[in-house]
Amino acid sequence: MERTFEQRSMVKLLLACSIALGTLTACGGDDDPAPTATTTSGVVVGTESANARAFLGIPYAAPPVGALRWKAPAAPASWTGTRSATEYAAHCAQPASPYGVASSSEDCLYLNVHTPKTAGPHPVMVWIHGGAFYLGQSNTYKPDALVAENHVVVTVNYRLGALGFMAHPALTAEHGTASGNYGLMDQQAALTWVKNNIANFGGNKDNVTIFGESAGGFSVNSHLASPGSVGLFHKAIAMSGAYPFGSGQDTLAQSETKGTTLTTNAGCTAQTLTCLRGLSVASLLSAQSGVWAQGPIPSVDTAVLTKTVRASFTAGEQAKVPVIQGTTHDEWRLFVAQAELATGTPVTPATYAATITATLGPVVASAAPYYPVAAYANASVALGALGTDAVFSCSGRVSGKLLAAVPNSVVYSYEFNDPTAPQTLPGTVSFITGSAHTSELQYLFTLNNGNTLTTAQRTLANTMVGYFTRFSRTGNPNGGTAVNWPAYTTANDVYLSLAPTVATTTNFAVDHKCNVWTPGV
Repeated sequence: MERTFEQRSMVKLLLACSIALGTLTACGGDDDPAPTATTTSGVVVGTESANARAFLGIPYAAPPVGALRWKAPAAPASWTGTRSATEYAAHCAQPASPYGVASSSEDCLYLNVHTPKTAGPHPVMVWIHGGAFYLGQSNTYKPDALVAENHVVVTVNYRLGALGFMAHPALTAEHGTASGNYGLMDQQAALTWVKNNIANFGGNKDNVTIFGESAGGFSVNSHLASPGSVGLFHKAIAMSGAYPFGSGQDTLAQSETKGTTLTTNAGCTAQTLTCLRGLSVASLLSAQSGVWAQGPIPSVDTAVLTKTVRASFTAGEQAKVPVIQGTTHDEWRLFVAQAELATGTPVTPATYAATITATLGPVVASAAPYYPVAAYANASVALGALGTDAVFSCSGRVSGKLLAAVPNSVVYSYEFNDPTAPQTLPGTVSFITGSAHTSELQYLFTLNNGNTLTTAQRTLANTMVGYFTRFSRTGNPNGGTAVNWPAYTTANDVYLSLAPTVATTTNFAVDHKCNVWTPGV
């Protein structure tokens, strides 16, 4: 269709603005600025606010559909002219949950770039979302506060659940050596995209920090351990990310067995590549819960991960970059609250022991005497304390100790501990969720949960943003008037308590009964 004069003029203007490669350029009139940036695939046009620019839904890999399902991410297709980057792209296939809107899309390998309007090059922070490796989406997190500290922030989608982490004998045979961990490969592809493109968005490709929470935190730890991630980042922040240290990671053979069960349950009795790639997304989403009740964990596939992350850290083989690692004081209360909201029934003293066995297993339940209900506000809070210590806190401390054991390492450990943090789950429960899992994220990002921080909480948020961005910039979180955060060492078991009154503490191991869960560490 013939363009109007105004449309032809706008096209010429956008193309003219993109000529200066390597430069982030604002185009358009004063009332409607249209910033552009050049990528290796083509020019993108984003949006501009008073202090920042945003480029949303940029493809960093080809859609992993059809013959590309369960393969390493391929390069995205190039385009001519300009591509609109003003809206988020579809996020990866997942069921509905409090952590993401339901999706059936396999065409989801997109990232978003948020950049300040000030002159760069700026430090870069790449956010990897959580969600137990089967939930979550990049567009939940708006990094306004981080960008305001003159940082470029990239948020990433990656394949989830069966589509992202299933291994299978037929896939291993096709690939030659291994299968699984496609979601981690996606993250590596996104980091490669950042390395090749971020300078054109005002970012410094030689100063990249990866950070993530929960599954995102374990993703960060996985990249510290993965040979394929070497050189793609320079600092790392793992938030609540060592939980598989206790439960372990599957071998390739174990993961393949689960994959065979999953695809059989999804309707593929032939177990051929044609059959696997012909399965519907809906059937895979339905079948995966029978194999991974709480989501998959990246396996030791012998390619992306050659050994467990814990084993890699124990051997001192991880990437030698500065690391922040930490947890929240009441991690497991999120899952206790989630169960109460789902069932409408709180934990009681009468159901306490059985609930521990059902949700955490008999081995963990054997430690119930260390967490008597009478010592806590109620049975839900007692269960929250037990789950926090068993799954997150003490494993996180092990991670910090292993990382700090490497000569010349730089490690900082924290615990988020605001007992009045707003509840992140929708609905009302019978107990205070406190510093539950994910509660600290609303202090770093603007989330889509409607919560508002108090003045005191906003002060803590500003303090946390300051620590994290100074670390991203220099490898040291200290500076200004902030409380000094000492480095964590094997001889100096000191955490920074990110509480309404920020302070250092040496009571972390005692508070979380780590002598019960990780004796001798």
